[in-house]
Amino acid sequence: MTVCLLLLSAVALAAAVPVPRALTRAAWPERDPVVALWVWQCLVATVLLCCLAALVLGTAAVFHTVRDHVFAPAPPAVTAAYDLSAAPVWAVALTLLLAGGAAWTTAMLARELVEARRHRGQARAHLRERAPDLPAGLPASRGPLLVLEDEYPDAWWMPGSPPQLIVTTGALHRLTDHQLDAVLTHERGHARARHDWLLHLSTALATGFPRIPLFAHFCDQTHRLVELSADDTASRRCGHLTTALALIELNQHRGVLSCASTHRLLGERVDRLLEPQPRLGPRHRALTTTVATLVPLLPLLITFAPGLTALS
Repeated sequence: MTVCLLLLSAVALAAAVPVPRALTRAAWPERDPVVALWVWQCLVATVLLCCLAALVLGTAAVFHTVRDHVFAPAPPAVTAAYDLSAAPVWAVALTLLLAGGAAWTTAMLARELVEARRHRGQARAHLRERAPDLPAGLPASRGPLLVLEDEYPDAWWMPGSPPQLIVTTGALHRLTDHQLDAVLTHERGHARARHDWLLHLSTALATGFPRIPLFAHFCDQTHRLVELSADDTASRRCGHLTTALALIELNQHRGVLSCASTHRLLGERVDRLLEPQPRLGPRHRALTTTVATLVPLLPLLITFAPGLTALS
């Protein structure tokens, strides 16, 4: 059991500190943001699985009742292989720390979901006030597309039930048909990939554990990569130049090409669309995806290794 806990701790530390820092300095995520998002999710899953497996083993070693329930179906040789009879002091402290971390993570996720639902309800109420009056019998704020009267060009996707795509009249007046198609395709790309759930997860983890590099980088990179991914979806349908021009026209009043930190991502997105970089080849994409998928299996292999050895 001691060896398993040490290995799980080592894997979790490696995935939480040096790997994300190296990944943020890499250039390939910008070329293929979808694969990069998958890699980040696999890293987070690896850390969470390591913590969960260590929590289960530590709890089984500290509390006899939990041990009896967890290892009830296992042969005596498997229970003996884990050596849960005596837990060292550091294992008890680690178990308590992981239990607190699990409770805090659950609380942060619940808080993020409640806040997202509250903000979404407020936004829908605001939209109902701003929605134009329609003839009787036609709901003003229902359906997949809602047009708002506003001089500023804007468009965004609001998840929920039902999901809605909101476009202002300023966007309809300023954008050409092809540019408007690029904007709508961009927003539909967010909706199809369910980027809202990924953003909520990364925000909750970064808020709950701001000093852990993995979660901080995961939040920053997720907000960046989901936009790049949606840009690629739009550029494949409408072209890089059309998508870049639509992005400029839609955000010109916000200072899309300024050097302010809040608008720097917009400028990077425009530069990336105007100078498209070669994507990862099919072999490199498949290799990267396969390796990223296998990484979360390490905690499971470490956890079940004593039991498999005893059975063999």
